Amino acid sequence: MASTLTNKTMLDRYMRLPIPDEKCQVMYVWIDGSGEGLRSKTRTVNFIPKTPSELPIWNFDGSSTGQAEGSNSDVYLHPVALYKDPFRLGNNKLVMCETYKHNKKPTETNHRHKCLDAMNRARDQHPWFGMEQEYTLLDIDNHPFGWPKNGFPGPQGPYYCGVGATRVFGRDIVEAHYRACLYSGINISGENAEVMPAQWEFQVGPCEGIAMGDDLWMARYFLHRVAEDFNVVVSLDPKPIPGDWNGAGMHSNFSTKTMREPNGIVEIEKAIDKLSRHHIRHIKAYDPKEGKDNERRLTGLHETSSIHDFSAGVANRGCSIRIPRECAETKMGYLEDRRPSSNADPYMVSEVLVRTICLDE
Repeated sequence: MASTLTNKTMLDRYMRLPIPDEKCQVMYVWIDGSGEGLRSKTRTVNFIPKTPSELPIWNFDGSSTGQAEGSNSDVYLHPVALYKDPFRLGNNKLVMCETYKHNKKPTETNHRHKCLDAMNRARDQHPWFGMEQEYTLLDIDNHPFGWPKNGFPGPQGPYYCGVGATRVFGRDIVEAHYRACLYSGINISGENAEVMPAQWEFQVGPCEGIAMGDDLWMARYFLHRVAEDFNVVVSLDPKPIPGDWNGAGMHSNFSTKTMREPNGIVEIEKAIDKLSRHHIRHIKAYDPKEGKDNERRLTGLHETSSIHDFSAGVANRGCSIRIPRECAETKMGYLEDRRPSSNADPYMVSEVLVRTICLDE
C-alpha cells in the first residue's frame, strides 16, 4: 500500500508565507448526504468576515456527496456559524453551513433549520445543552489504535481516565483537538479517556439553543482534521468492537432556566415524565438510522439502558435518564439523557428535547 504520509516540516515552511492583509481563506464546512460525514472546501474572500452573514452563499456538487442528481447537481451552502481557523491561523476562518437544494428547500440531512425554529420558540425558557461526544481512534487499517494486531488488550478497567503507555492510546490527538477547539471559539469544556482502550470523550457546553449543534458539528470536523494530521482515523460507530467492550454514546445534558433555579428538581421530574411518554420518538431521533445503530449499543449492559425500555434514576448510569447526585441533593440543575448514540445529529437531539420538554409537542 502506498504511503500517504507527507512531510509536515516542509508544509510548515509554506504555511509561514504571509498572505495579503485584505485576503482571507474561508473553509466552508457542511454535513453530507449520509447525515454523518462532513465535507469542506475553501474560497478566498477580499475582506475579514466578522459574522457568517457577511459571507457569500456558495455551492457544491451534490451528486458527489449523496445530496443531488448529476443532472441537477448544484447544492447551496448558507454560512451560519463562524470560527477562527486553528490550522491556517491568522485571520482565516471556518464556517459551518446549512445545505439547500436547487428549489431553495433544505436538503434531507439539513436538520438545523427545524432545530432553529424550535430553539426560537423556546427562547424564553433558555434551554442549555452539554453534550459528551465519545469516539474511537483507529489505525488506517481500521484496527483500534494501540491494540495488538493479533489479539486484544487486557479487559476493561484500567483505561478509563487512565495514564501510562499501556493504558492510554492517542493522547497527542486528544490534546491537539482540545487546543484547536479552544482557539477557534468552540465552547469545549473537557475531555477524558473512556472505558474501552483507544476510546475517548470530549464535552461541549453549556451552550444555549442552536449553538449546541453548531459547536459540536464543528468540533467533530476538527477531530477528523486533527486525526488526519496524525494519520489516524476517528470512528463515531456506537459499537465499534462487538463483545465485552463499551460502546460509544453522546450523552446529552439538558436544563431550562427553571430547572437551574431553587427547587428546580420539580421541573426536572416533570421533564422526565414527558420524556417517558415519547421514548420511541426520541430513540428514532437519536441515531442516523432511526435506532438501528443504537440497537447494538443500548443492550442494558456496559453502562446503558435497554433500547426497548425507559427508565430514570439518581446517579444510575444504567438508566435512560440520569439525575446527577449533586442535582438531587441541591434540588436543582439538569438531567442527562444517556440514549443518544455517538453518531447522532446534535441538531436532531437538541431539537427533540426542546419539542418534548419545552414546547409540549
